[in-house]
Amino acid sequence: MADRAVKLVIDQASKYYETRTGRVHALDRFSMEVASGEFVCVIGPSGCGKSTLLWSMAGLHGLSGGRILVDGRPVDGPNAQIAMVFQEANLLPWRDLQRNIELPFEIRRQPPDRARIDGLLERVGLSGFGAKYPRELSGGMQQRASIVRALSVNPSILLMDEPFGALDAFTREEMNLLIEEIWLETKKTIVFITHSIPEAVFLADRIFVMSARPGRLTRVFDIDLPRPRDVEVTTRPHFVELVAEIKRSIEHKPAARAA
Repeated sequence: MADRAVKLVIDQASKYYETRTGRVHALDRFSMEVASGEFVCVIGPSGCGKSTLLWSMAGLHGLSGGRILVDGRPVDGPNAQIAMVFQEANLLPWRDLQRNIELPFEIRRQPPDRARIDGLLERVGLSGFGAKYPRELSGGMQQRASIVRALSVNPSILLMDEPFGALDAFTREEMNLLIEEIWLETKKTIVFITHSIPEAVFLADRIFVMSARPGRLTRVFDIDLPRPRDVEVTTRPHFVELVAEIKRSIEHKPAARAA
């Protein structure tokens, strides 16, 4: 990261929610920096605040303390540089695929970039499906469409909130290969939330490990596997050792330090 400019800064991010049963402390002074063009994953136990962190990066949740910066400027609401892919594809059922993908342009009151959209649809294998409705598409196809929708506005940062968690193992493997290929081609800055340690090791340049709620940074792992990565890498001893070490770090909750 030393030779690349810092794109995204999370500085002492804390978040409290007020609920009917009392105050919930979701994040506690979480900090990280992401370089321009870097692919990072954030993992941790269920309920540790990963999604809260990502939604705050997108400007969709305000923080109770701390700050988030993109190119040195505070994120205090939705940001044109940032796009997000959610856990579910969230395609509107009454719109066909083309009109679902064009929705961000409508919200911004901009004409759709049809050449870019067509190129992305071809890239993810959805060329010719523009007139199809979500109910006519598989889960994997819907998530491919949601990736196209996010990339269609050409953001510099792509946030992904467990986007493949609901897919079957074979489709998830395909999607991991696809998103790595797209990242290698576009060099977008990607922050990817996942519960799957093997998925994180396969995709990331670095992995940030969070503690149980309230979410704190416990460790950072540098992933030194060469790119591009193929499915075979998941069977190699170094990959298996990395997965086991990260799993142990989550179970034992060590003090924050860099690997």
